[in-house]
Amino acid sequence: MKRIIFAAIAVMAFGFTNAQETRFGVKGGLNISTLGGDASGVSSLVGFHVGGFAEIKIIEKLAIQPELVFSTQGAKEKFFGEKYNTNLNYLNIPVVAKYYITKEFSVEAGPQIGFLVSAKSDGEDVKDLYKSIDAGFNIGAGYNFTENLSVNLRYYLGLANVVDTNDDYEDWEDFVDSYRVNNNVISLSVGYKF
Repeated sequence: MKRIIFAAIAVMAFGFTNAQETRFGVKGGLNISTLGGDASGVSSLVGFHVGGFAEIKIIEKLAIQPELVFSTQGAKEKFFGEKYNTNLNYLNIPVVAKYYITKEFSVEAGPQIGFLVSAKSDGEDVKDLYKSIDAGFNIGAGYNFTENLSVNLRYYLGLANVVDTNDDYEDWEDFVDSYRVNNNVISLSVGYKF
């Protein structure tokens, strides 16, 4: 974990020193999230995200964009006839490579690590049932209306199992080892660069 963080800092520091241009900005918008993998009886949950970013131009058409984003995720679940909302709140750190096809239109892809801030199921704290770290991959596209104002559509596919083992139950660990649940999030953002 420490190696990943140090490597990310080194890449960002290298990018800042060799970048042609760096711009900072804020973003926010709508999330449509669900839980994938072995999760059953789930449907999409609407949430939001808000955060900041740095767009670091490497060459004219290529930029690296690290971000720090608070994101509300989760799913609506139906279990034994009962319906409830599972709200998973993360502090996400995506780092995407953006390629500008035109001056206005870009495509992007890159990894993301997320840190679980809270987990609630219909108001009840269930954080101990979920892992504290999530990891996955983003793909998306963006459009710049002006030099400052942009819109972005992104899909996040969680690659890590977010369900945690709980040693209080004898058979729980065997169950969780074979049961994989991952985050899936579609995000629509509006961004403003300074």
